[in-house]
Amino acid sequence: MSPEPEHTGPRKGSPLPASSPAPLPTPLTALVGCRYPIVQTGMGWVSGPHLVAATANAGGLGILASATMPLERLAEAIGEVRERTDAPFGVNLRADAADASDRVGLLVQEGVKVASFALAPDPKLIRRLKDAGVVVMPSVGARRHAEKVEAWGADAVLVQGSEGGGHTGAVSTTVLLPQVVDAVDIPVIAAGGFFDGRGLVAALAYGAAGIAMGTRFLLTSDSPVPGEVKRFYLGTRDTVVTRQVDGLPHRVLRTDLIDGLETSARPRRLLSATRNAVRFRRISGLSWPHLLHEAMAMRRGTGLSWSQVLMAANTPMLLRSAMVDGRTDLGVMAAGQVVGAISDPDDLPSCAELIDQIMAEAHTTLHRLDRSSVTDVARATEGE
Repeated sequence: MSPEPEHTGPRKGSPLPASSPAPLPTPLTALVGCRYPIVQTGMGWVSGPHLVAATANAGGLGILASATMPLERLAEAIGEVRERTDAPFGVNLRADAADASDRVGLLVQEGVKVASFALAPDPKLIRRLKDAGVVVMPSVGARRHAEKVEAWGADAVLVQGSEGGGHTGAVSTTVLLPQVVDAVDIPVIAAGGFFDGRGLVAALAYGAAGIAMGTRFLLTSDSPVPGEVKRFYLGTRDTVVTRQVDGLPHRVLRTDLIDGLETSARPRRLLSATRNAVRFRRISGLSWPHLLHEAMAMRRGTGLSWSQVLMAANTPMLLRSAMVDGRTDLGVMAAGQVVGAISDPDDLPSCAELIDQIMAEAHTTLHRLDRSSVTDVARATEGE
């Protein structure tokens, strides 16, 4: 993981300031115990203990990213979050990981409140977590997937539209979200395109129980991403969905590297992927048998070809190059389309400041809507 930022935010157990916005109860806040219906997503190399604890102390639900951590490091990271906050938090897991069962056992042992998944966990893992009182919250990109995980026993579902960063689908949030809300009876968290209080109110109007944000939390002072990378994000407006990073649709910032991947020959991309797999094994400390087991599990779980699995080995190292090493020229930078809506080049609030801003705007928006009525709007229209 990259070095934690010096800004520490509220200390463990410290109460929210008296001036903090009022709570906004929803099925999500009731389910997980957070003050506000805002989730910070689990971003590899980004969502470390500091960012997670800062989000939790600010009243949101922080999610620790574990896909790039060996099991021993995950145990340490959970302990570091607990040293910094008494608030509930979650851990993001890969359901296809070779040691997924061991990681689930760790979450149960440590009493982690929420287990989120990028790929749907099987019913056995869901039941094991639920029996231990852990809230299960898979991420999906299609209505049928939401229906499936609900039938398997998931407690909530995070739905990401095509506006979201990283691996994403083809359907926009405004089309996908109402479909899923109508299809399931569990809390739905909306992701993809959210960054302010108006978006939160819009998601609630669709029937969601809250919103999840990645890019907006990456661009905070509590994020461990190097400053030069944050400035690069804030100076960039263009994102692109590419399959050339790991074989799956991936929304990232458009850079010369991405343009090069789009035009380079396949053998060259596979050679680069092989080199990055070697680098990731060395940095992570994982053995070759473990990585091979992971690759086989990924192929079974996603249906990727062996060449696509090899390309997927690119992702951890290409992300690390930017998010840890600060190499905007060599790294891939996952980004949602909201990066184009953050116009201030110095807009790097703390998690507490960000969540307070969002909730204050949400309450103002709700108050304005409450004071309005269809009749008032009709009269105003007639008078024009």
